[in-house]
Amino acid sequence: MSARATDQITEAGRTIEQGSFAIIDRETGSHAYSDREWQLVRRLIHSSGDFDFNGLTRFHPGAVGAGIGALARGAPIVADVAMIGAGLSQVRLARFGVAVHQFIADPEVIATAQAEGTTRAVQAMREAKRKGLLDGGILAVGNAPTALIETLRLIREGQAKPALIIGMPVGFVSAAESKDALAEIDDPPWITIAGRKGGSTLVVAAIHALLALAETHQAGP
Repeated sequence: MSARATDQITEAGRTIEQGSFAIIDRETGSHAYSDREWQLVRRLIHSSGDFDFNGLTRFHPGAVGAGIGALARGAPIVADVAMIGAGLSQVRLARFGVAVHQFIADPEVIATAQAEGTTRAVQAMREAKRKGLLDGGILAVGNAPTALIETLRLIREGQAKPALIIGMPVGFVSAAESKDALAEIDDPPWITIAGRKGGSTLVVAAIHALLALAETHQAGP
């Protein structure tokens, strides 16, 4: 079985994708990322058409390796919103036995957020912690800065230890600040985007890049 045998992309689609990557490589020229980091950044550019991600994307030194390892062992992905799970390839996730979880639409989460005057995203992270999904899992945040801020609080208090945080919330209120705070921590590893840009589509692209790297790693030389 090839490294990407479970991928649903057709040969025609693969040709277009590889052609797009070649254009991105050519138009980007030089960059400061490692080969594995660039595979992720290139997918961010490919998914958005925005070359600003060459430079805005920031990596903890151990982030890519942590992501590959977590996916390879079937670690859960905790997403802040349902859009992330909807955008991910279920075939590729199934290769490693990875499940995606999100609780922002859970009725109990909503009720607690209303009662306590917090956001649904905050309560969703607390629910993920109660279910034991944050420890050793991948946290994927593309929409809600408060989800990232709450998880950082849990980490500081020793209540959660994700294997990797992909923190890319988009927006104008606390988005840039939450990502700056993420980039200041040494553990766990993280991947983020400086400034206001971000979004669930970019988180999906980042995870797909890590899945491709995990597939290559699994296949071996």
